Amino acid sequence: MELTLRGKTGDCRIVLGDCPTHLPALCGQRRVVAVTDANVRRLHRAAFPQAEVIEIGLGEANKTLETVFGLYERFLELGLDRNALVVGIGGGIVCDVAAYAAATWLRGLDTGLVPTTVLAQADAGIGGKNGVNFRGLKNQVGTIRQPRFVLCDPAFLKTLPEAEVRNGFAEVVKAGAIADAALWDLLEAKAEAVLALEPDSLSRAMSAALAVKHRVVEADELETGLRRTLNFGHTVGHAWEALLGVRHGEAVSAGMVFAARLSEQRGRLAAGQADRLERLLQRFGLPTRLQADPDAVLEAVGSDKKRAGDSVHVVLLERIGRAVVEPVPLTELSRALSSCS
Repeated sequence: MELTLRGKTGDCRIVLGDCPTHLPALCGQRRVVAVTDANVRRLHRAAFPQAEVIEIGLGEANKTLETVFGLYERFLELGLDRNALVVGIGGGIVCDVAAYAAATWLRGLDTGLVPTTVLAQADAGIGGKNGVNFRGLKNQVGTIRQPRFVLCDPAFLKTLPEAEVRNGFAEVVKAGAIADAALWDLLEAKAEAVLALEPDSLSRAMSAALAVKHRVVEADELETGLRRTLNFGHTVGHAWEALLGVRHGEAVSAGMVFAARLSEQRGRLAAGQADRLERLLQRFGLPTRLQADPDAVLEAVGSDKKRAGDSVHVVLLERIGRAVVEPVPLTELSRALSSCS
């Protein structure tokens, strides 16, 4: 499978296929610098292109400006010029940090991404968003700039811990929930096979999720409208992620159920559909309810980029396969949080 995402900030080739076969051709004859982490380098070094390799630390704690500054130092030591290509090989943190550093060095180096997790292949590595956290706030500093290519190789997923595989499928479920009822039907029919990384079911699910992200980003690259629907489950989910220290997909999973129940309460979504979403997420082994102090959650939501005055833009469901964005007063959100705590 191959798609081309044509954006205002450049065109991006999205390839679902074998890394050793495709990566050399995608890199071409340019000088390449690979950014990765120790785990990915240990497991997959044979798949790397001919390149200088820079490692960053593991985990969300390394998604910071300090890590970016460390990459700048290495870029300077290596004498990179504007013809260099920076390739991020790893999960969402590696892809975000590498792409942001490249986008802001010498006013922008070309970037390629090789996402190695379900979460990064289905969502985080696609669409040109990149950035880092700041003072505990998710993705507060960043840019939107399309990489030259994104190469998704299912073989990488076989080395992931089971919990990380489950974590990533939250974003695949999200894609079906907001924009692709056929993907949703596939996940309901084949959840166990997809989770077990059975090749045919996995390929169908990931291809569909990639197509959703491609379609939405190409229509609204700079997130002025439609692209906001990709934040389904993220408004409260990001707060839970920061407060509870859970994985991103786990927080988004519970956030989607919260948003679906809010959709029902507002008369947007037919009764029983939030239960349907909850059952599917449970089949993927994902949490559907998280608890934290409602006031702390509301404070975190109030600091979110999606806030507008006394309201915050929340992605709601109209039906499975269709999402809308509506301003929700913080007072209403507070009541909803209190009722589920």
